[in-house]
Amino acid sequence: MGNQMDKLSHLSYAEVPTVDPNGVDTEEGPRIGVSYIFSNDDDDLEEGCAVDGTDKDPNQEEKPYDQRDEVECAVYNRDECIYEKSVKSANLEVYSPENLLNKCKAGDLVEFVATGQFPHWAVYVGDFQVVHLHRAEVKNSFLTDASQGRRCRVVNDLYKFKSLGPDMVVQNAMEQVGLKDRELSWRNSECFAAWCRFGKREFKMGGEIRIGKQPYRLKIFMSEKHSHMLEFQSLEDMIMEKRRNDHLGRTAVLQELATHFSSVEEIKTHPDGAAR
Repeated sequence: MGNQMDKLSHLSYAEVPTVDPNGVDTEEGPRIGVSYIFSNDDDDLEEGCAVDGTDKDPNQEEKPYDQRDEVECAVYNRDECIYEKSVKSANLEVYSPENLLNKCKAGDLVEFVATGQFPHWAVYVGDFQVVHLHRAEVKNSFLTDASQGRRCRVVNDLYKFKSLGPDMVVQNAMEQVGLKDRELSWRNSECFAAWCRFGKREFKMGGEIRIGKQPYRLKIFMSEKHSHMLEFQSLEDMIMEKRRNDHLGRTAVLQELATHFSSVEEIKTHPDGAAR
């Protein structure tokens, strides 16, 4: 299909059937989530652009990155947890790029984060350099350049898959340098970097056959007692939604969910304009 299809924009939660807002599975179980069959997310904004694509105000200060706005979530493949981001179980501390260089080893996964942007992932290959998918091309850059001023951290433990050896991770990354556009097999920097480290085809576009089953569950933690669940046909679809949530931030995601649950409750109460 190549470039014949433009982006398939994400459906709002008001348009997507979901589970009970309290996180309790109904008799029907978790509902189907959003499909991103033709979509790619934008890892990075164009120079001089704001989050919504408009021109930045040069006099407006950037918001400092606030870890309290991280969206905590877990991903399950059937009953096995394959990804978890939780303040209690994961080291989410971020550093300046210069300080992170003292903590990196070849083969590490690095995540760059900034308020209002998609997280950007890279593979540290040694000698202060990373390989990353940036604007539809796999590039070899210095870590400090790839950060573009963002905070960063090592995220080896977010995915629960067994890692390849460091040499193989670096080799996987370096062999892709220079690929661009239609040569690419990944929709975003996270899928690329995770594929380099874990070697799983599920991170690639079309790596899983879509046969109507939804084996992946994305569980968003709204509070200690409440969560929200969506199901996806493929790992890459799930990653697209997870990254969209990271882009929005916890406050916006919870507001979006609250709006959805309110509309669902209103429909239940007034299905044809009158309470049942």
